[in-house]
Amino acid sequence: MNKPLRRIAIFCGVLILALLVRTNYLQYVRADELNSRDENRRVRIERYAHERGDIIVDGKAITGSVETDGSDFKYKRVWKDGPMWAPVTGYSSQAFDSTQLENLEDGILTGNDDQLFFNRTLSMFTGDQKKGGNVVTTLNGAAQKAAFEGLGDQKGAAVALDPETGAILALASTPSYDPSVFAGNSEKDSEARAKLLADKDQPMLNRALRETYPPGSTFKVVTAAAALENGLYDNIDDPTKSPLPWVLPGTTLPLKNEGNIPCENASLREALRWSCNSVFGKVSADLGNKKMIEEADKFGFNQEIFTPVRADKSVFPEDIPSQSAMAGIGQASNRATPLQMAMVASAIANDGKLMQPYMVASRQAPNTDTIDTAEPKEMSRPVSAENAQKIQQMMETVVEKGTGTTAKIDGVTVGGKTGTAENGLNNSKKPYAWFISYAKTDKGTPVAVAVVVADSKANRENISGGGLAAPIAKAIMKAVIDSK
Repeated sequence: MNKPLRRIAIFCGVLILALLVRTNYLQYVRADELNSRDENRRVRIERYAHERGDIIVDGKAITGSVETDGSDFKYKRVWKDGPMWAPVTGYSSQAFDSTQLENLEDGILTGNDDQLFFNRTLSMFTGDQKKGGNVVTTLNGAAQKAAFEGLGDQKGAAVALDPETGAILALASTPSYDPSVFAGNSEKDSEARAKLLADKDQPMLNRALRETYPPGSTFKVVTAAAALENGLYDNIDDPTKSPLPWVLPGTTLPLKNEGNIPCENASLREALRWSCNSVFGKVSADLGNKKMIEEADKFGFNQEIFTPVRADKSVFPEDIPSQSAMAGIGQASNRATPLQMAMVASAIANDGKLMQPYMVASRQAPNTDTIDTAEPKEMSRPVSAENAQKIQQMMETVVEKGTGTTAKIDGVTVGGKTGTAENGLNNSKKPYAWFISYAKTDKGTPVAVAVVVADSKANRENISGGGLAAPIAKAIMKAVIDSK
């Protein structure tokens, strides 16, 4: 070979080598990144080229797929009772991607998950149309309906858990939205989504998982747990040696109670029954900020919770003594999601064992064969069984003859705690109405609940945890019990 031909051959060889390197780089290094880019329309077209699998509640699909005309997306997602289930399912839109279970379980729902490789391969030989698998949830339809209808047109959220497993039974947020209105790819869909995003009431905000509120007096259950776990008191009926008035540390300001209630030297049981700020503020101050943070952390504070949908961090803050005392009654910088407070009630109801919350019970192949099943997992032990049972007695006193009597259910033992949390500078806005509770039957403790009503239309003087939130919690607990 003469010299010019040799140079041409070498040049061509370099070009081929460069092409191979580039091809492998794109296919094996950047493939995931390129597939996930918003402007890669082919991925979205393929996602909606066949029927999407369903999200299942109580054995029935709450989702579906319908064929669309005039679009290169063959199928569109639809939901049954969309506003009621949106905080669980999220949305799946041809134009705006997906959220929550629709997003996190996309591999199963589209049929592209590695666990469905055998089904996909079999379909190639049988000629069957590709279909997605199903996601079976832990949700209880009756409890979800009770939560959603109970909240009604108020702004708020409710979460119900199975204390023994951590299974999420209800997860409602209001106001809500219908994911179907922007599931397509038209101008009308874009306008509908823009309208929802501009709504000042934020219907697309999942208040059960992604909004934190001052938990108010419902947090006194955690403070009581800290007092018992750290040996500050042994007997829940002994006087706590709490003066009245009690002055916040480092200040000259007395911590006020709501009205003229018997809080001086009240026992823990009576202090929870009457919701004494002075007693639980003193407990938090006596234990100190570090021990209060340690106890709150055991209940799940100061960490993100994955259900698998992510819940925001609830926060018990590092703070100065006076503010730490306020945080001990659920005020100051203390913030909690409704999920977090349902976890507190759940751990107490389950004799001190906190189970990891989860909402996916199992996944199914397109032929409904089960691929995998969730196993309940213990998350922590925030309180001993002995102390949990003492707090149960205290919470049951609250419902029997305290501030939570509106949650009573005939023939059922109910424990609860009310909360009316201050909102805004100098409590200038309407307070938040809270209630956390659990219900016991002869068969066990099937449900723990947290409800927050964040912006009721009721007059300010009529806003209270016992008045607004407890009846909703009662309806949810009754729905779970009646469905067993």
